[in-house]
Amino acid sequence: MHRTARVGLRLTRAQRARCYGLLRSAGDVWACVLEVNHWRWRHDAPPVVGYQALCRELSAAGPGTFGELDSTGARSVLRRYSDAWFAAAKRRHAGDLTARFPRRRRGLLPVRYYHGTYTLDRRRLRLPTAAGSRPLWLRLDRDVPYPMEQVRSVTLLAEGGRLWIEVTAEVPVTSYPQGAAPDPGRVAGVDLGVIHPYAVAGPDGHGLLVSGRAVRAEHRMHLADTKHRRRATAGQAPKPGQRGSRRWRQARRRARLVEGRHRRRIRQAQHEAAKTVIDWAVRHRVGTLTVGDPRGVLDLPAGRRHNLRLRQWQIGRAISMLRDKAELAGIVVHLVDERGTSSTCPTCRKRISKPAGRTMTCRLCNLTGHRDLFAAATIATRTPGRTPATEAGGGSSVTTAVVLPRTLTHRRAGRHLPGAGLSRRDPRRPHHTDHHHQRWRLVRHRRR
Repeated sequence: MHRTARVGLRLTRAQRARCYGLLRSAGDVWACVLEVNHWRWRHDAPPVVGYQALCRELSAAGPGTFGELDSTGARSVLRRYSDAWFAAAKRRHAGDLTARFPRRRRGLLPVRYYHGTYTLDRRRLRLPTAAGSRPLWLRLDRDVPYPMEQVRSVTLLAEGGRLWIEVTAEVPVTSYPQGAAPDPGRVAGVDLGVIHPYAVAGPDGHGLLVSGRAVRAEHRMHLADTKHRRRATAGQAPKPGQRGSRRWRQARRRARLVEGRHRRRIRQAQHEAAKTVIDWAVRHRVGTLTVGDPRGVLDLPAGRRHNLRLRQWQIGRAISMLRDKAELAGIVVHLVDERGTSSTCPTCRKRISKPAGRTMTCRLCNLTGHRDLFAAATIATRTPGRTPATEAGGGSSVTTAVVLPRTLTHRRAGRHLPGAGLSRRDPRRPHHTDHHHQRWRLVRHRRR
């Protein structure tokens, strides 16, 4: 399977300008394809969307059309356009009318170079350029985490006001000693959430709770910091005739840097949470993860504030990260319908009203426990590809006995976030512990 690592660059001013020139030239290739297809649409001609047809159009344009960008980099842009067009066509053919064909221009576009077209020597990288241009050597800020013989491609991109190199390598699936490999017959259910990104109920009564309060606090505090920053700089905002000034460019660059740093922090915390789940599954020899898919709630309007929380949840990314790491570890991931799992008693199968906290109590069977773990235990018994209404018997979706967690493991994601420590409270939230102790000491002094 293929894995991708992002590595920063240490560049001079001239190298930085040349890299941005390559990205802008890639954006010009994208815009040129859009213009050609728009012209053909106005003249009732079929669009040029196939990769080979686009490459023929690129060859007809001649060398030197897009600056220092060579044919290898330009063809990577054409491949991206062709894949996006056919993916949208496939979705529309399946009945998804919300799918849109690529018609938006992009100023900077990533450029990919495949194996054999670049030179990678430890921390030095040479990217190919157009004929007649000087060679472009770049310096990486750290070693590539893969052996050189496994690297298959490198991608130059810009994100958050910085330049990066994404190194893609082909790595083998993890091998285990005799008797230590994950058993496909051992199934664990995974419930996705906001406060707890992953709640896992495994076999033999083992469970795992991954806390995401630090990630939620980072989202909230970043939003508050952004609003405060905009209010503070509202008086210095450029007037309509001043766009593009030095002050305007500096403000935009600072905003991009802060936003990029926030996205990197969140992405790292999400990777840590997914890796925690996979490490726990490997230790307990879990070979199958049944994940409840809650993406159906994204289409339900729930108000401005709650809709923002759902967008920050990033359900699809959480599922893709978990599936990618599970594939590397030799674990199979199945998606099932999670409807009703957080509001149904796993023992008597009766509906329970939503509790005020995280503890769920059934009044009929007096069962009490963490509702996310109970939901994960119910998800573990569901069959992939079947909904609760279509299960055997036409009623309950449970096909085997529910195994409730008795031994629980707690982990936290986002230890690197500002303010994240050993506290169970949200990091970066103002703590009142010191104020409480001072007030308690004052009361004791008065009593004396």
